[in-house]
Amino acid sequence: MDLSATYMGLKLNNPLVVSSSPLCKEIDNIRKMEEAGASAVVLHSLFKEQITLEMKDLNYFLNQGTESYAESLSYFPDIEDLGVGPDGYLDHIRKAKEAVDIPIIGSLNGVSTGGWIEYAKLMEEAGADALELNIYYIPTDLNMSGSKIEEMYVEVLTSVKSNISIPVAAKLSPYFSSLPNMVKQLKEAGANALSMFNRFYQPDLDLNKLEVNPNLTLSTSEELRLRLRWVAILYSRIDIDMAVTGGVHTAEDAIKCVMAGANVAMMTSALLKNGIDHLTKIKDGMVKWMESREYESVKQMQGVLSQKSVAEPAAFERANYMK
Repeated sequence: MDLSATYMGLKLNNPLVVSSSPLCKEIDNIRKMEEAGASAVVLHSLFKEQITLEMKDLNYFLNQGTESYAESLSYFPDIEDLGVGPDGYLDHIRKAKEAVDIPIIGSLNGVSTGGWIEYAKLMEEAGADALELNIYYIPTDLNMSGSKIEEMYVEVLTSVKSNISIPVAAKLSPYFSSLPNMVKQLKEAGANALSMFNRFYQPDLDLNKLEVNPNLTLSTSEELRLRLRWVAILYSRIDIDMAVTGGVHTAEDAIKCVMAGANVAMMTSALLKNGIDHLTKIKDGMVKWMESREYESVKQMQGVLSQKSVAEPAAFERANYMK
């Protein structure tokens, strides 16, 4: 069975990739991921806030209202609490590259160019095989238009891409008024791949303490549908690699990703719930499923359930809603 896949020009043993999470902070975990069947690992993010502490825009958004609600200062971690700093992150890349043979993908998380360009270069020099730009931004300014936000995404990608030679993936949210056009802009700006989609963690409200509680809810397979829909639509419209991230928990989930048109299926929540060895179960499950249907390779499956290939392409648009 040929499970090989390609993502951003990287030759992978299979389409199963570990996405960015705290699990990737430990070199021993990365070794276990390779042993369990991961074909590549996206390291935990280096946050823009760790690169520079003097960000006027950031300080404004994080601190507005704190004079009236002093407890709001506790919503945000100290920079030191974010874990390994910029220099330690680069050393972590070097150690990961020495420890395993699979590709190591760095991750930058932020909202503007700033120090990203410098550290993107340093990540490349440290040995990262590729880079994922996780542009995590929640617009709250009433005067900021959607086109301005799109310009910000493109500017970040263009700035980083023009300064490094390793491939770059843009990790997106689904909340654009025209996602296909946003993808087109990113492709034209030099993106090698799309990671779909970012999971915006939503705070909860504590009615007893009258406080806002930041929390973390792991994904479920139900979240996969939004990703499958857009991958299936885009597969026939633009020539760019795609990764599904968010909702991959089973072998069937991973197969759906490939059949929709994705190059790789990324996962974290499934490993946090079931352990790193769960990768082996997913990989073996994929092989068993493919053998039972007489598929000989992953490439043979890719895109067979994309909008371009299915008998009822309208099912990806309004038809399912009307039914």
